[in-house]
Amino acid sequence: MGALQVQPLQAPGAASSSRPPVAGAHLARKPSLDALSANSRAPSRAGSALPSENGSAPASARPSTNQARAPPHKTASGAAPPRAPPTASSVALRAVDIGKYDGGMERDERRGRRTGDFGGKDAALLALDSGTSSAHRPTRVWTLSQFETGRAMGKGKFGRVYIARTKADREGNGGGFICALKLLYKKDCVMYNVQGQIRREVEIQMNLRHPNVLRLYGYFHDEGRVFLMLEFAAKGEMYKIMSKLDGRRWTEAEAGRFTGQMADGLAYLHSKHVIHRDIKPENLLVGLNDVLKIADFGWSVHAPGDHRRTACGTLDYMPPEMIEDVPHGHQVDLWAFGILIFEWLEGTPPFDSQDTFNANRDYQEAAHTRGRIRKGDYEFPSHFQPSAADLVNRLLQINPKERLPLDRVMQHPWVRKWDADVYERAKSGGYLADTPAHKLPSKNINTAPMRPIQARQAKEARQRVAKLEAQQARAEGKA
Repeated sequence: MGALQVQPLQAPGAASSSRPPVAGAHLARKPSLDALSANSRAPSRAGSALPSENGSAPASARPSTNQARAPPHKTASGAAPPRAPPTASSVALRAVDIGKYDGGMERDERRGRRTGDFGGKDAALLALDSGTSSAHRPTRVWTLSQFETGRAMGKGKFGRVYIARTKADREGNGGGFICALKLLYKKDCVMYNVQGQIRREVEIQMNLRHPNVLRLYGYFHDEGRVFLMLEFAAKGEMYKIMSKLDGRRWTEAEAGRFTGQMADGLAYLHSKHVIHRDIKPENLLVGLNDVLKIADFGWSVHAPGDHRRTACGTLDYMPPEMIEDVPHGHQVDLWAFGILIFEWLEGTPPFDSQDTFNANRDYQEAAHTRGRIRKGDYEFPSHFQPSAADLVNRLLQINPKERLPLDRVMQHPWVRKWDADVYERAKSGGYLADTPAHKLPSKNINTAPMRPIQARQAKEARQRVAKLEAQQARAEGKA
């Protein structure tokens, strides 16, 4: 696979540097609406559809003997939901009960959250369907009336996430597609100055296709809200699952299998020059058959030059280079990966501070934790397997260049013990041969020319990659 070719949304606007703290959720394809209805306890369309912007039930939800069905439609980006053959997961989801809508949107509207007084650049950034001019909009776009909306799955600072199901068109196509519909209020996005960040998150995630990466299938908006159509993860957020486990940790076998999947998904992201920058259990989801999904790309960046300076993410998972406020690259995800494996096996991160802080603590105030991160000051509990500890140690290197690359992670004995074919699986995908600085894409979100120092760093990175590949080829030849 080549480098990620980002397709910018059509409305103009620059990306912001702040992040919307809203977690994603994910989707699975239903074979047909008829098959779904026969096995579902979901409420009727009229009873479960969300109201329109003015608070009344949408026309498609009102009983009518002569009501016309919605015409065939596409997403705002021009892509209809995928029509791939049913997978084991999608077949198992035929019996999904999407539940009953809780009226959360109306309550928010009554509290004055419906619309915001903004326009110009802010409005353009949040016009995610194709722009502000009707002359440039697609002939068919998604609207809220094309969904049966069920129970709320979560609530964040900027909105809510609902489980939803698409309705069939007049030919009976397109129905039964189960998804998580994430609702963001434009007024709140503008208030916290994250409209550009949301736009960048959508632009990145719409271009990602991997079984261990959350899919974003489409998006649309109305006067006061933005809607993201996300992949549905049947088992939910990993952090919540872990909170119910004995000791808040996975067994070694479970952690080992998740480690293989995580390495596979991260290797794909890095091959597309995407640095996640906020890896932690709260941003991972679990689907049917315990398939791990990397979600929440709010802090992510598409970085062909592989160097950024923004300190972001969660303190317990921050690497030393972010603490020191020096340029960082894709290796920040390797450090966070090591923290993640430790937490999977122990129940808490290795640098989890014992001090008392506000839930929204600023990393600059956590001097004790930052000091431990700088020195790499952590200890393994007695139950930690030596091979697992070796992998964590190789990832938690103070020097970013010394952290174990993801292809080596996949070949580590502890990972191969629990996920024997992960390396072959990733290599067959064609992206292990690429790295964040190996190839510069022809099109990038940031179209500004590279400064000389960036060009030199990119050249040096390509030389390092070539050297590593040559060493690996020689090693494989001797084997």
